[in-house]
Amino acid sequence: MAPRADAAGDRSPLFEPRVALASLSGEADAAWARAGSDHAGAAFLGGVALDEATRDAAREMIERDRSEFLPADPLAFVEDQLDALADAPIRPGVNVRSATLDPIREVARACADRGAIVEINAHCRQAEMCEVGCGEALLRDADRLREQVDAAVDAGASVTVKVRTEVVGVDLTATARVVADAGADAIHVDAMDSEAVVADVADAAPGLFLIANNEVRDRESVREYLDHGADAVSVGRPSTDARVRRRVRRAVDEWFGEGADG
Repeated sequence: MAPRADAAGDRSPLFEPRVALASLSGEADAAWARAGSDHAGAAFLGGVALDEATRDAAREMIERDRSEFLPADPLAFVEDQLDALADAPIRPGVNVRSATLDPIREVARACADRGAIVEINAHCRQAEMCEVGCGEALLRDADRLREQVDAAVDAGASVTVKVRTEVVGVDLTATARVVADAGADAIHVDAMDSEAVVADVADAAPGLFLIANNEVRDRESVREYLDHGADAVSVGRPSTDARVRRRVRRAVDEWFGEGADG
């Protein structure tokens, strides 16, 4: 299938090659990002709980065997992780959760200083995070989501927002417009078996660099998302598997090579 005329490639790339490693809670650290840098252009570390409300939620999640990062000083942890990637051939990002704005501003400044991306987590569906107004709860509260994006943008960082489809009562195209109006650079869509929504989001917010996620494994899945208008794809759980990363990178290179050839 040939690339759509209005599909990926029209927006300025946030990273090259256009393969990202998606955050894995409690696992996606600097060592993980460096290991995947042979095939990816970006890696989203985290997620990292930044303030007391989200850290308390993370503790509760750990008690039921969830994996979470809980360093004594979240900001210092982020800075150390980004500094560890200063010479790595990959652009880092940090997926963050916070019920308050000041920690987002602090991490965004650290990211801006290091050329890294801040990713606002409007994706986590764990009850503990949603109860404190984070994760997918932000999809139901456009004003709070806008405030969080504003805070990161004002700190000078490149900003993306991680979202998911199939959240009851949420119009993801409206969310995309909110994200774009707040000044974000990108939106990271977990399609949740609703791949066609990627096209709707691309059409609703054409200025956003769109990263598509969910079951990205091979040439077929990569081409499906890019044909729906995604600018890049991200690999989740298989990000530690070099065979999957290699297949995805090859498919992305092939796609954009076709586009360059007309």
